Formats: sequence, C-alpha cells, structure tokens
Amino acid sequence: MKIPPTCTNIIALLTAFGGNSVNSFSPRKASSFHSVRNLNTSPSATASTTAEPTATATGKEDAVKSKPQQTSVAAIPKFAQRWRKRTKQLATLGPASSSFEMIETLFLAGADIFRLNFSHGSQEQKKELLMMIREVEEKYSHPIAVLGDLQGPKLRVGEFSNPNGEMLEKGQLFRLDLDEALGDSTRVMLPHPEIIAASEIDHVLLVDDGKVKLTVVGKGDNDQYLECRVDVPGKISNRKGVNTPDSVLDISPLTPKDRSDLEYMVGIGVDWVALSFVQQPDDIDEINKLIDQHLPEDAFRPAVMAKIEKPSCFVGDNLERIVEKCEGIMVARGDLGVECAPEDVPLLQKQIIDSCRKHAKPVVVATQMLESMIESPTPTRAEASDVATAIYDGADAIMLSAESAAGKFPEESVAMQQRIINRVEGDSHYRSYLDQLSMAQRNTAADAITSAARQIAQTTNAKGIVCFTLEGSTVRRASQERPTVPILAITPFKETSRQLAMSWGVYPDLPRSGSFGFTADEEDFFNYENPTVDENDDDFDIVLKNACRAALRKGLVNDPNDLLVVTAGLPFGTPGAANIIRILPAAGPQCWDGLCRVD
Repeated sequence: MKIPPTCTNIIALLTAFGGNSVNSFSPRKASSFHSVRNLNTSPSATASTTAEPTATATGKEDAVKSKPQQTSVAAIPKFAQRWRKRTKQLATLGPASSSFEMIETLFLAGADIFRLNFSHGSQEQKKELLMMIREVEEKYSHPIAVLGDLQGPKLRVGEFSNPNGEMLEKGQLFRLDLDEALGDSTRVMLPHPEIIAASEIDHVLLVDDGKVKLTVVGKGDNDQYLECRVDVPGKISNRKGVNTPDSVLDISPLTPKDRSDLEYMVGIGVDWVALSFVQQPDDIDEINKLIDQHLPEDAFRPAVMAKIEKPSCFVGDNLERIVEKCEGIMVARGDLGVECAPEDVPLLQKQIIDSCRKHAKPVVVATQMLESMIESPTPTRAEASDVATAIYDGADAIMLSAESAAGKFPEESVAMQQRIINRVEGDSHYRSYLDQLSMAQRNTAADAITSAARQIAQTTNAKGIVCFTLEGSTVRRASQERPTVPILAITPFKETSRQLAMSWGVYPDLPRSGSFGFTADEEDFFNYENPTVDENDDDFDIVLKNACRAALRKGLVNDPNDLLVVTAGLPFGTPGAANIIRILPAAGPQCWDGLCRVD
C-alpha cells in the first residue's frame, strides 16, 4: 500500500520508534528512544530481549535520556511475550504476594487477573491489595481485573472426645446425628440437618476430601440421624469436611459471612465475584438480587462467575442454564474432583469449556495446576501437561491458587504458566483444536460483523481486530470466534476494560476519558500517558485515530502499513450495536483518504 505524502510526519515518528520491534512504541519522545533489537514474536521465543542504548552526541541528549519516564507496557522489551499470548492468567494473592513489588512482579510475569480469596484474611486486607493492584494498573496503563472469591458453605462434622480423632474400620457402622455430645468410634455430630434430610439410602458421603467414604444404609425418624457403612476406612477427626455428591441440599450458597463479604466487595469495586457451592441455576438469581441491593448508585455492576464444583450442575440442562445466567464460569476442580470420579473430571472440564464458548462466556480452569511449585521452583511434567490440556481445550484463563498466594515461588509459577501458554499457542495443533468447535450463528448484524472481522483479518493479514464497546458484549463475541490476531477492546469505561481482561485474546485499552473520542495533534500522537482530551464522540475520524494510537501503544503494530480491522456501532452509546467495519492502516487518519475510507 502506498502511503500519501500527508503521512510524512507520522511515518517519521513511526520510524523513530523502531519499526521492527513490537515493543518500540513507548511513551517517549523520538529523540530519547533506544534502538531495540528485533524481537522474535513467535510464542515459543524467549522473552529476554533487552534494549541497547545508542551513543549520544551531546550532553543534552544524555539529559533527556536520564529524565524519569512513566512506564508503559510497550516500553518493556524484556516482557515481549507478555503481550502476545491469548490465554489469560489468574493469580491468587496471599501472604507470599501481598506487597506492591510482588504484585507488580506477577503482573509483568504474565498475570492478567488477581484473585482475592475471602476465605482467608480480613476485609480490610483485601481492600489494601485491591488498591495496590490499581496502582500497578495506573503505572502501566493497562487494565487489570480483580476477582473476589466468596468462601461458600463449609460442611463439616463435629468434634471428638479424642482430640486425635478415631480410626474407622471397613464395613463398620458409623452414625452421623444432631447430638451435640462429643463423638467417638461409633458416632459424631453432623451439624447440618439439611444433609440428613437430603440423603437417601445408598447415597455416598465423603469425609476429609474423600479419604473416608460412607454409604447411607439407614435414616432415623424425623431425619434425626444417618446410619452409614464405612466403605473406605480411614481416620476421622475434628471439623473435617463432608461432601455430598449424590444430594442436592436445601441450602443457600451464601452464608452470613458471604453476604457480608459480598456487600464489601461491591462497595470497594471488585470487577468479578466468584460464587462457590453452586448447585442449580436459581443460585445465580440469588446472588444477582443481592448485588442489585448493595450496588451503590451509579456504580458499575461486578460480573458474576459461577464455580462449578457440584455434580448437580450436570443434571439435565442445569449447566446450560447456569452458563446463560452468569457472566463467567470457573472449573473448580478441587471439590469437583472429590465429588466426581477422577476419570470424569477431564471430560467435564471439556464439556464446561465448550458450553461457555458457545455462549461467549469466559471460563477459568482452576485448582492444583502447578501444585508442586508451592515448594519446588519447577513443576512436574504431569502438571505441565495438565496446564497445556486446559489451553488446548480452549479455556479463556488458567488460575494459580496456593502457588502464587502462599508458595515459595510465586513469580516462577506465573512465569511457568506463561511459558506453557506460549509453547502451546505456537503449536500448529492448537489452532486446529480451536477450530473444531463450531459456533452457532445468530441472525443479527452484530454477529455478521464480528464473524466478518475474523475472516477479513485473516485474509488481509491484519495485525489486530479493534472493537469499540460499551459493556463488552461485542468483544466477547469476537473472542468467541478465536481469531488468529489479538483483539484490542476500546471502551470509555475502565470497569468494562477490566472485566474484559478475563476473555481469551482480548487486550483492552485503559480509557483516559469518559468517551470514545478525544483529540491529539501529531506531536501528541504518541503521548499515551497524558493525551490532550477533548471529548467528541461524533467525530468518527477522531475515534478511529485513537484506535490506532491504542494499537501502537500495545505494540500490536510496528509499521505504518500494518492493517487493523475495526468494528463499531453507530450511533455510539448503543450496547451491542456493531454495524460498522473498517480496514485501517496503522499510520493514522491522515493516511485514510483515498485508501481505506468507505463512506
């Protein structure tokens, strides 16, 4: 494509930024730029390239170089692969990762979302962590999602007279009752009448994560007790957990603690809320009502993520209905692996991922992904394969729990996940696996535009798809297509950009103003941190110009001839109204006339 003379100034700036480097576009003046070696952007490439300073001719240039600069993601060549992966990474924060320095380190190592586990620590501690996350977000001008995870009901047996517990023998009878007396080798209190009421003959109860297996052989009058046979013997002691794989309990997924934590989450502004102990679709309705009650006026509503960990989620059409009702799903393989047969869990994982993708909902695979890295700097080969399988299955994100929250090697755990992501996404089989799942097309203009954008990007060898969105629905639909290029989400709302950080292949831009349009002259074209703001949503050229600026900032383009496929909905401000598609060169609006404009 021939670039007109009107683009001379922009191209000069692009050249000064180093056209061959994906990380060349940092928010610094051209005179202060370092020359950067060409980065290999294949997913298997190492991300260890560093900048090499050029010789300076004058002391003035030295002074410019030494002037402190605000950091941007595009100005960090060491982390080039950080911005080339499609699968997102979710890291849990805890004692091992509770400082600003470690949160920043995990972000730069690959973490896109941080999980605040409300099962541990105080509410005030969680707010402190959230504020540090927002500081990192502002420092690097890149949206970071925060997931607040509710604890959910904890079903446990009572206490024993022997503080060391009791050893149960295979075949013996053991009673679970409502008597508050301390337990012995024949019985113990089960302070959950709903379990006794819901259990039937031949139902299985699992104690201590399945270490002891009990089968119900009898029930007392008025649901006073369960008589059980010990099928898998073992030790049972104070306050051990109980799982009920065969029963749907008449119990809310939200305890009084969860309700308090939920109100606090909504108040401090988490982006996602994860609901534990989901048994049926009505549980999603319950948390949505509570969020609506506690949501401050004019506050942005957090997205709800249902944790799938109960077999009842797979009864009938429950899974489809749960996916439809919430904004995202977590495959919580801890409890799911206890209550379901181990050989079933990989199949259920694939079923959940496929269902989420068909509904354009992000899905996270969690629990024990790199468990050995709590104590070891490297994972087992089986763990590496487990992470790779989740990526091949098409998960939007993979999660670390204790590995990043309480382990000895939090940074190494996040970096290892990223290495596996890069390796898998560089495999030719990965694309074929993603394309195997056919997406049901809805007969809407928005779906037609989104599908066309994927095809056009592939046909024209575009560097990215740019989606303008208000609430994120168009971007999630684009992510559902699993395009071969990154998706750049442009939204006027920081909250939307943060929620979209959970979606596969999406790199949202952190908005600097409350609208799509703001002006910046040529000299200010690369001033990403403090652009001149003059809101003007009606000027489509300004809006498209800002799309190019955002793509430059993220390092998605590195040449003035690079193309971007842009989708938008006019008039702006109509959610889900994708009705415009453009193919634009990266050089800027001066280069569009006579080339790519379709009026």
